[in-house]
Amino acid sequence: MQDYKIPNQTRIGHVHLKVSDLQRSLDFYCNLLGFEVTMKYGADAAFISAGGYHHHIGLNTWYSKNAPKADTNRVGLFHTAILYPTRKDLALIVDRLIQKNYPITGSADHGVSEAIYLDDPDGNGVELYWDRPKELWPQKPDGELDMYTRPLNTRDLLSELKD
Repeated sequence: MQDYKIPNQTRIGHVHLKVSDLQRSLDFYCNLLGFEVTMKYGADAAFISAGGYHHHIGLNTWYSKNAPKADTNRVGLFHTAILYPTRKDLALIVDRLIQKNYPITGSADHGVSEAIYLDDPDGNGVELYWDRPKELWPQKPDGELDMYTRPLNTRDLLSELKD
Protein backbone atom coordinates (compact mmCIF):
# COMPACT_ATOMS: atom_id res chain seq x y z
CA MET A 1 0.00 0.00 0.00
CA GLN A 2 1.24 3.47 -0.91
CA ASP A 3 2.04 5.47 2.23
CA TYR A 4 2.99 8.75 0.54
CA LYS A 5 1.31 10.73 -2.23
CA ILE A 6 3.21 13.44 -4.07
CA PRO A 7 1.52 16.88 -3.85
CA ASN A 8 -1.10 17.55 -6.55
CA GLN A 9 0.64 20.67 -7.85
CA THR A 10 3.96 18.87 -8.48
CA ARG A 11 5.19 19.15 -12.08
CA ILE A 12 8.18 17.87 -14.02
CA GLY A 13 10.30 21.01 -14.22
CA HIS A 14 12.89 20.10 -16.83
CA VAL A 15 14.76 17.32 -18.55
CA HIS A 16 18.54 17.31 -18.94
CA LEU A 17 19.86 15.43 -21.95
CA LYS A 18 23.30 14.08 -22.74
CA VAL A 19 24.01 14.98 -26.36
CA SER A 20 26.95 14.34 -28.64
CA ASP A 21 27.09 17.72 -30.41
CA LEU A 22 25.80 20.77 -28.54
CA GLN A 23 25.36 23.01 -31.58
CA ARG A 24 23.52 20.33 -33.53
CA SER A 25 21.15 19.90 -30.58
CA LEU A 26 20.65 23.65 -30.28
CA ASP A 27 19.85 23.77 -34.00
CA PHE A 28 17.16 21.12 -33.47
CA TYR A 29 15.61 22.37 -30.22
CA CYS A 30 15.94 26.11 -30.92
CA ASN A 31 16.06 26.64 -34.68
CA LEU A 32 13.53 23.91 -35.52
CA LEU A 33 11.28 23.57 -32.47
CA GLY A 34 11.58 27.20 -31.36
CA PHE A 35 13.02 27.01 -27.84
CA GLU A 36 15.22 29.90 -26.71
CA VAL A 37 18.66 29.69 -25.11
CA THR A 38 18.51 31.09 -21.59
CA MET A 39 22.12 30.34 -20.70
CA LYS A 40 25.22 28.65 -22.03
CA TYR A 41 27.42 26.93 -19.48
CA GLY A 42 30.85 27.00 -21.07
CA ALA A 43 31.26 25.25 -24.40
CA ASP A 44 29.69 22.00 -23.24
CA ALA A 45 26.20 22.82 -21.95
CA ALA A 46 23.20 25.03 -22.62
CA PHE A 47 19.83 25.62 -21.02
CA ILE A 48 16.78 26.35 -23.15
CA SER A 49 13.19 27.30 -22.47
CA ALA A 50 9.82 28.32 -23.78
CA GLY A 51 8.43 31.59 -22.53
CA GLY A 52 11.31 32.73 -20.36
CA TYR A 53 11.33 29.97 -17.74
CA HIS A 54 14.90 29.40 -16.48
CA HIS A 55 15.04 26.14 -18.45
CA HIS A 56 12.82 23.36 -19.67
CA ILE A 57 15.66 21.42 -21.27
CA GLY A 58 19.31 21.18 -20.36
CA LEU A 59 21.73 19.92 -23.00
CA ASN A 60 25.28 18.81 -22.25
CA THR A 61 28.22 16.94 -23.75
CA TRP A 62 30.00 16.33 -20.43
CA TYR A 63 30.02 12.54 -20.82
CA SER A 64 28.75 12.17 -24.36
CA LYS A 65 30.71 14.40 -26.75
CA ASN A 66 30.86 12.77 -30.19
CA ALA A 67 29.12 9.64 -28.84
CA PRO A 68 26.94 7.49 -31.11
CA LYS A 69 23.15 7.89 -31.16
CA ALA A 70 21.05 6.54 -28.32
CA ASP A 71 20.33 2.82 -28.67
CA THR A 72 16.60 2.14 -28.90
CA ASN A 73 16.99 -1.28 -27.31
CA ARG A 74 18.70 -0.17 -24.10
CA VAL A 75 17.54 1.22 -20.80
CA GLY A 76 17.17 4.98 -20.86
CA LEU A 77 14.89 7.80 -21.85
CA PHE A 78 11.95 6.73 -24.04
CA HIS A 79 10.99 10.28 -24.95
CA THR A 80 10.71 13.82 -23.70
CA ALA A 81 7.13 15.07 -24.02
CA ILE A 82 6.66 18.72 -24.92
CA LEU A 83 3.15 19.96 -24.11
CA TYR A 84 1.74 22.64 -26.42
CA PRO A 85 -0.96 24.95 -25.02
CA THR A 86 -3.46 24.54 -27.87
CA ARG A 87 -4.30 22.22 -30.73
CA LYS A 88 -3.47 25.02 -33.17
CA ASP A 89 0.01 25.36 -31.63
CA LEU A 90 0.56 21.63 -32.21
CA ALA A 91 -0.68 22.01 -35.79
CA LEU A 92 1.79 24.87 -36.35
CA ILE A 93 4.81 22.81 -35.27
CA VAL A 94 3.62 19.77 -37.25
CA ASP A 95 3.28 21.97 -40.33
CA ARG A 96 6.78 23.35 -39.68
CA LEU A 97 8.24 19.84 -39.44
CA ILE A 98 6.56 18.90 -42.71
CA GLN A 99 7.82 22.08 -44.43
CA LYS A 100 11.37 21.39 -43.18
CA ASN A 101 11.11 17.69 -44.22
CA TYR A 102 12.02 16.64 -40.68
CA PRO A 103 11.27 12.92 -40.19
CA ILE A 104 8.22 12.18 -38.04
CA THR A 105 8.42 8.69 -36.56
CA GLY A 106 4.80 8.39 -35.47
CA SER A 107 1.57 10.01 -34.39
CA ALA A 108 -1.33 9.04 -32.17
CA ASP A 109 -4.65 10.05 -30.70
CA HIS A 110 -4.52 8.98 -27.05
CA GLY A 111 -8.01 10.16 -26.15
CA VAL A 112 -6.61 12.58 -23.57
CA SER A 113 -4.18 14.08 -26.09
CA GLU A 114 -3.00 14.16 -29.68
CA ALA A 115 0.70 13.54 -30.31
CA ILE A 116 3.43 13.55 -32.92
CA TYR A 117 6.67 11.62 -32.37
CA LEU A 118 10.15 12.26 -33.72
CA ASP A 119 13.77 11.78 -32.70
CA ASP A 120 16.27 14.50 -31.95
CA PRO A 121 19.68 14.31 -33.68
CA ASP A 122 21.01 12.00 -30.94
CA GLY A 123 18.16 9.53 -31.26
CA ASN A 124 16.35 10.74 -28.14
CA GLY A 125 12.62 10.39 -28.60
CA VAL A 126 10.55 13.57 -28.59
CA GLU A 127 6.78 13.73 -28.24
CA LEU A 128 5.02 16.94 -29.27
CA TYR A 129 1.44 16.99 -27.99
CA TRP A 130 -1.53 18.94 -26.68
CA ASP A 131 -4.01 17.83 -24.03
CA ARG A 132 -7.72 17.85 -24.67
CA PRO A 133 -9.72 19.61 -21.95
CA LYS A 134 -9.97 17.33 -18.92
CA GLU A 135 -13.77 17.11 -19.17
CA LEU A 136 -13.32 15.42 -22.58
CA TRP A 137 -10.91 12.74 -21.37
CA PRO A 138 -12.37 9.28 -21.99
CA GLN A 139 -13.30 7.24 -18.93
CA LYS A 140 -14.21 3.63 -18.30
CA PRO A 141 -17.58 2.89 -16.66
CA ASP A 142 -15.86 2.73 -13.24
CA GLY A 143 -14.46 6.26 -13.71
CA GLU A 144 -10.88 5.16 -14.41
CA LEU A 145 -9.09 7.01 -17.19
CA ASP A 146 -9.38 5.21 -20.55
CA MET A 147 -6.32 6.24 -22.54
CA TYR A 148 -5.70 4.50 -25.84
CA THR A 149 -3.53 4.69 -28.94
CA ARG A 150 -5.44 5.26 -32.16
CA PRO A 151 -4.40 6.78 -35.48
CA LEU A 152 -4.14 10.56 -35.42
CA ASN A 153 -6.14 12.37 -38.06
CA THR A 154 -3.30 14.64 -39.15
CA ARG A 155 -5.37 16.26 -41.90
CA ASP A 156 -7.95 17.30 -39.29
CA LEU A 157 -5.17 18.56 -36.99
CA LEU A 158 -3.68 20.67 -39.80
CA SER A 159 -7.14 22.11 -40.58
CA GLU A 160 -6.60 24.19 -37.41
CA LEU A 161 -4.33 26.38 -39.53
CA LYS A 162 -7.13 27.46 -41.88
CA ASP A 163 -8.65 29.78 -39.28
